[in-house]
Amino acid sequence: MAKSPPLEASVSGVVSTPEQPKLGEGSDPAPHPYDFHVSGPRNLSAPNWRDLIRSSWKDPNYKRMVVACFIQAVYLLELDRQEKRDETTGLAPKWWKPFKYKLIRTLTDERDNSIYGAVFEWDRSAAMSDFILVRPSGAPRAVLALRGTLLNRPTIWRDLEDDLRFLAWESLKGSVRFTGTLNAINDMVSTFGSANVCLGGHSLGAGFALQVGKALAKKGIFVECHLFNPPSVSLARSLISFGEKAGSLWEKVRARLPTRGTGTVSPVLGGVERSLSMPEVKKWTPFLYVNNSDYICCYYNDPAGTAVATDVGTGKGGVIAGGNTGDVVAKLLVMSKGPQKFLEAHGLEQWWSDDAELQVALNHSKLINRQLRSLYTSSTQPSTQSVKP
Repeated sequence: MAKSPPLEASVSGVVSTPEQPKLGEGSDPAPHPYDFHVSGPRNLSAPNWRDLIRSSWKDPNYKRMVVACFIQAVYLLELDRQEKRDETTGLAPKWWKPFKYKLIRTLTDERDNSIYGAVFEWDRSAAMSDFILVRPSGAPRAVLALRGTLLNRPTIWRDLEDDLRFLAWESLKGSVRFTGTLNAINDMVSTFGSANVCLGGHSLGAGFALQVGKALAKKGIFVECHLFNPPSVSLARSLISFGEKAGSLWEKVRARLPTRGTGTVSPVLGGVERSLSMPEVKKWTPFLYVNNSDYICCYYNDPAGTAVATDVGTGKGGVIAGGNTGDVVAKLLVMSKGPQKFLEAHGLEQWWSDDAELQVALNHSKLINRQLRSLYTSSTQPSTQSVKP
């Protein structure tokens, strides 16, 4: 695969504009490093009539790569806007058109007019031109893709504002982008149905996707969700962890203190862990894609027990929510063969790379347990209603 400049670099998926290729006198324009045919996947086939017999979308690797391409398109939509490129000269359309999808909506931050998300719909007309009479099995009707942080002057301050929001509070609900994303996914669910909608995000965008997906799941609305390099570090979580350790230490000290009236040491009745009350309904199971060399997302792979890796092609394995329930609440896919340096390990390009090797980690993940525990502490009934922000 042709190599392009790294797209990510900092606390939540950072993209900066590469230096433009220089032209010699009388020479043809050099290709842009973010052109699809330069840095896109090399062996990812476009849909064709054969998908009517055996759909490529049923392959988890194919779906991962296409969703990553859609997210890349959102990065480039914003760069196209900044550099005043239109639909004919822009870089972004080349990242969704090969897969027979069309852009039907962009999500714009009202604070700086930057594009942070986009909705793509199956393009029936484009598919018919290639004799694809029906949408392939497993292909979503619509995909909502969310980008991470762009280190460009027009958008950097609003992006970093949300980065710091997550870093401080481990929550993005106060952001206008959270509200905009939730409203967009509600509209998609109302139009296409939750089973036909897919949500994807990278880095900061993955943080928004996770929290919006949780908000929907709490109401019984389950949408397929793919989270690439989701942020896993926050000051709030560090303080909570410190408090938990301090509390545990204090309980050990109390256990050695004499009780009143007896002069003997009484054993401490440890706090009984309440296992998750998993409702007997369909559960929301997001897909998390993590590179252990990326310190922003690697804590999702920090187990409370022994981790077991399985081959990604089997589709088995996942992250158990805690206790002894054995219920899988997330699919955690870890890059076993890929970039090791931080900038590349946090990049989006690795997830559409042809030679990427992933393993499904099966473990008691502390962070995922905390992130998703609230979904299963009370019975959740399926619903088709929209969720209010």
